[in-house]
Amino acid sequence: MREAPASFDDHFSQPRLFWLSLSPVEREHVIAAYTFELSKVYEPVIRERVLTVLAEIDPVLCAEVATGLGLPAPQPSRPLPDVVPNPALSQAAGTWPTTGRVVGIVADATSDLDAVRRVRDSARQAGLLPLLIAPTGAPLADDLPAQRTFAATRSVEYDALVVAGPLLPAADDHGARDAKSGVTGPGAQVDSRVALLAGEAYRHAKPIAVLPGAEAVLAAASADPAAPGVIAGDDAGELVTALTGLLATHRVWERFPPAVG
Repeated sequence: MREAPASFDDHFSQPRLFWLSLSPVEREHVIAAYTFELSKVYEPVIRERVLTVLAEIDPVLCAEVATGLGLPAPQPSRPLPDVVPNPALSQAAGTWPTTGRVVGIVADATSDLDAVRRVRDSARQAGLLPLLIAPTGAPLADDLPAQRTFAATRSVEYDALVVAGPLLPAADDHGARDAKSGVTGPGAQVDSRVALLAGEAYRHAKPIAVLPGAEAVLAAASADPAAPGVIAGDDAGELVTALTGLLATHRVWERFPPAVG
């Protein structure tokens, strides 16, 4: 007879293997992703149905997502598959090539442009892709074209961030033009778009390097200057070397607070 093998009816061994192979931080991300996406599903029966699927993968995963949805966690309908975790399935288990990783360099006309050039050139020599983020589309110098602007960029475009200078509010830093930009006004010490960018990069656990004078940006972004993956200095080569080492692990995992074992 032409029949499918019994393994075709095994729908949960691989997802359970994947789940158990993740680090605590990665598991927390999976829980957050399920909770976020299911929170936008307005048919209760669909939420409940997905929870019954998660229950067949792992009780912790199911219970945590159910808590976020405000629903009871169902029990699995069968014994959970017996699998052996594989560390190779975790991003937090090793290092990877950094060639082509994107480094955003945030600067304006008051920044030390020679230091910006050294960071850019060092990044290129390390195989990284530097992108200069400026207040507007105008170049900061003949050899420093603006590749992104404060108003038109976000953390998702960069694997790491370099902040050059205090980056005071630019002329177009108006909250009415960008409702997401944060607090603006005469008392603002840092351009609100830069504070938003740096704050997102920090929360996303991406490496951040600050050149002298950029400490105020960290404060505006609620970023701890002593946190893992936040480095400071005036030697461009050393900063880029440190960033490259951090980029090899994808993220600064220590900066994520895992809540699930």
